[in-house]
Amino acid sequence: MNLGIQNKVALVLASSKGLGKAVAIELAKEGAKVIICGTDAAALEETQAEIESIAPGKVASFVCDITEEAQRKNLVENSVKAFGTIEILVTNTGGPAAGAFEQFNLNDWKHLYNLLFLSAVDIIKQVLPSMKEKGFGRILTITSVAVKQPADNLISSNAVRTSLLGLVKSLSNEVATYGITVNNLMPGYTKTNRLENLIQKNPVVNEVKDTIPMKRFGTPEEFAAVAAFLVSERASYITGQSLAVDGGWIKGN
Repeated sequence: MNLGIQNKVALVLASSKGLGKAVAIELAKEGAKVIICGTDAAALEETQAEIESIAPGKVASFVCDITEEAQRKNLVENSVKAFGTIEILVTNTGGPAAGAFEQFNLNDWKHLYNLLFLSAVDIIKQVLPSMKEKGFGRILTITSVAVKQPADNLISSNAVRTSLLGLVKSLSNEVATYGITVNNLMPGYTKTNRLENLIQKNPVVNEVKDTIPMKRFGTPEEFAAVAAFLVSERASYITGQSLAVDGGWIKGN
């Protein structure tokens, strides 16, 4: 299937590793021009080289801490300088710290709000005017299945990420007439390096597979394929939706 995103410009946040990297690679395979970012310069350089091998001349990378307002502004400005515009935005962050409610102080919550919610709001606000002017845009947030079914010992993710669902639904209604779609993806347990490290530290985590109807973890490539579809021309009539890519782990509708 031709997704219709050849030469579209996509900014993928937190994309030097994990799910963000998988999405960036998938978009590059579909012919998009991709901007990647992250705080780990070495990992970013490695990922850029990998994407260059797939799509020569169609990738730019910038070191960016998305919790810093000035760095977010520079990221968008540098992305536009690199490819002239941003037509697709995929917001993403690293996983927040695990812990119970009383383990987090007020400053922790402020940091989590900035990382998981405000960073997305700020960058969306920066790219939206050009999308409206073009009459085309794709905004996709990556959250977690925890926004629909809270995960044990992850109250920070359960609480703060959920706010993005309200943003996605409300914003999708406001910008639909401009040809802009706004959707959310909720990854379940996916075989990233982060999950593998968790299993090494605590083998009990591997038993989570027994709670997944498919009895296995997802792959980053499976997740990225869904993301690529949702930001494509083919998904032009899908907006305001939150879709789980979790092998059926969420028990509710």
